[in-house]
Amino acid sequence: MVGPATASPTRSPGTLRRSLGGWQAVGLSVALMAPSMAANINPQATSTTVGRAVPLAFLLATVAVLLVAYGFVRLCQYFQHAGSVYAFVGATLGPRTGVVAGLGLLGTYTCYGVVTSSAAGIFGTAFLHAVGIWSAPPSWAPFLLAGLALCLAWLLAVVPARRGTRVLLTVESGTVALILVVTAVVLVRLLSGHAPGGHRFTLSVFEVAPGTGTSALFLGVVFGFLSFAGFEAAATLGEEATHPRRDIPRAIWGTAAFGGAYYVVVTAVEMMGFGADPAGVAAFGRSPSLLGDLGSAYLGGWVGDLITLGAAVSAFGCCLACVVGGSRLLFALARDTAGERGLAGVSAGGTPARAAAAVTAAMAVIIVVCATAFAAHATDTFAWAATVGTLILLVAYALTTLGAIRLLFLQRRLPVPRWQLVLPLGALVLLGYTLYRNVIPYPPTGPARYFPLVAGGWLLLAVLVVVTVPRTTRRLGRALAAVEVGG
Repeated sequence: MVGPATASPTRSPGTLRRSLGGWQAVGLSVALMAPSMAANINPQATSTTVGRAVPLAFLLATVAVLLVAYGFVRLCQYFQHAGSVYAFVGATLGPRTGVVAGLGLLGTYTCYGVVTSSAAGIFGTAFLHAVGIWSAPPSWAPFLLAGLALCLAWLLAVVPARRGTRVLLTVESGTVALILVVTAVVLVRLLSGHAPGGHRFTLSVFEVAPGTGTSALFLGVVFGFLSFAGFEAAATLGEEATHPRRDIPRAIWGTAAFGGAYYVVVTAVEMMGFGADPAGVAAFGRSPSLLGDLGSAYLGGWVGDLITLGAAVSAFGCCLACVVGGSRLLFALARDTAGERGLAGVSAGGTPARAAAAVTAAMAVIIVVCATAFAAHATDTFAWAATVGTLILLVAYALTTLGAIRLLFLQRRLPVPRWQLVLPLGALVLLGYTLYRNVIPYPPTGPARYFPLVAGGWLLLAVLVVVTVPRTTRRLGRALAAVEVGG
């Protein structure tokens, strides 16, 4: 599927409808990255290693993510396929490796659907409790709201994708706008010297405190990098974008660049708002909702409630993006394996409705199993699935980057300067070290000791699938060969 794509009034069976513009592609990537939710959760973990220098860690993470984005952008300029990394890796490194990468990213999207639906339940319950609608919510209340979020995400995912992605962009844009308003107010009070606790504007948040080593700073960059997970989701819309070779790369670059600027500015104001001294850093790390606490302290208690509601809506938007992205991946894998039937079925609206239902059901099953078999709370399903999904994601990103290196610098399929090889190589170094820091030292006790096993087990299962069914692998190879036209 290489070459200019144009909208067509007719659609052959087993194909998706080309109806999406650039903003719809941006909407999916932004919603899956969920910047508003990430800004409330991830910076605390970074502060435990880098102290006040959280914004510096996010600045370095932005550079790292742009390196990874380079490979995705180049591959999207050559391929347009709903399978994203499955097609990219399969067409460059071989169908077996492509299936492993595709199933890996499918596992990540499924895990992140659990993460974000759980977050929607957690924040939603907190909001209902804060405003007095649900004065004494039981422990299972977040799971109830998580189930409602999954049902609504499925319904929106099976309508024509233009509507679904418009919802994603609208939801996340509104929440980000609210966060930026709070950020601006906090910044003004810091600059004017009227901030609570005597806190003031300071650029020391971009300096590593004495006693903090380079290795600790890079470990903080790891947490910043994880905040960008999902920036590449627009790649799954390669078969639905009206101008995929133009709009999909722009969406990926734009999402990564926006995320970097947003995270650096917001985390800098967050840290200054709490205070760049040791006491402020400690309070920053303990905060359950950074922007909610800042809104309450700098504007009023009602602002904290709005931030909590916004976080719930953002989490739902991310959940919807997980269903949309995961369903496209599953659709592509099923279509190339069994043809235009089963999970490769397309609805009258041109969306992979059966695949969307299967992905949503898998997310629900994971939550039910964790809650019933392991007595997990919603905060547990959030943390467990986030860790497992991220470990798998790092492997999928690394395989995609290797595929980009082969396509660009060994096969020379696109005219790019050879010096640009340093970009994907830098990405590989970052991804390898990120994976290393998440596994070593191996967690000796607690639930964390199972996370690498679950992630590795899913990837091992993918390997066993491609090894034990050679006929299917050959069929996938023929399908992936058809991705290229000419050469």
